[in-house]
Amino acid sequence: MSLPNTKEPHPPTSSPANIHALGSRARKVGQGILTVRFEMPYAIWCTTCPKPTIVGQGVRFNAEKKKTGNYLSTPIFSFRMKHSACGGWIEIRTDPKNTAYVVVEGAKKRDTGEDEPREGDMVIMSTEEREKLHSDAFAVLEGKVEEKKQVFTDKSRIEDLYQGKERDWDDPYAASRKLRKVFRADRKAREKDEQRTEELKDRMSFGGDLLAESEDDRRRASFVDFGVMGGETDVVQAKSKPLFAPAGQKPRESLQSKLETNTRAAMDPFLSTERPSSLAAPLIKRKRVAALVDYDSDT
Repeated sequence: MSLPNTKEPHPPTSSPANIHALGSRARKVGQGILTVRFEMPYAIWCTTCPKPTIVGQGVRFNAEKKKTGNYLSTPIFSFRMKHSACGGWIEIRTDPKNTAYVVVEGAKKRDTGEDEPREGDMVIMSTEEREKLHSDAFAVLEGKVEEKKQVFTDKSRIEDLYQGKERDWDDPYAASRKLRKVFRADRKAREKDEQRTEELKDRMSFGGDLLAESEDDRRRASFVDFGVMGGETDVVQAKSKPLFAPAGQKPRESLQSKLETNTRAAMDPFLSTERPSSLAAPLIKRKRVAALVDYDSDT
């Protein structure tokens, strides 16, 4: 007797053989589209949004990657993504010819002036530009004049560098001696500063790092004025004064308050710094010695 089959068969769509290794990213792989994570190479303006909206550099999207052509033997890829703010589609393609990214649809590149060639940059010309340059006599002449100017500028700069080197290092021993002398003096000053800093850290029991003293520190320290304390008399006066003094006191009331404070300081034994004479010599209990009386037992 055979047992009934309790295991349900897998549907053909959920079979491991029909699942792509990339999962949902490859749901359009039959159309040559693969979903990838695309990072915006530069800031762009979205043309689909009702208000001018900028998408910053480095913002990431889930983009549909697709091959659209070739430049020589290098493939050209297209990245198509959806802008969540307006729902419009943005398409960016690679440009192997100029080693850049080109916005094709839904946006335009933000102009920051970085694409303009600067002085000293090497400009890569296309085949058409080269042919046009060779066929145009005036363009060829202008190019030669600019090249001559650039060569003259570079030559003068190189000569200045050589002259400066010969002037500074005409006598290598003297130049090295001068540098070592300056370094030696600076090293001694640094060693003294480090020793003084370590002594200060040991005296203050400070475990952190102390920065070097600057002119601003000296200027700020000169603003601090330390007063001279009058000894224990100031302490007594401070203790005898009320904690909260009334505001707007008149001269007569101020004098009366001062007299009361002095009287309190003179009368209160707990505020006096000197010990009272009555307490100077504490009473010492002494043992009384009984006097012996001589007597005659026979009488």
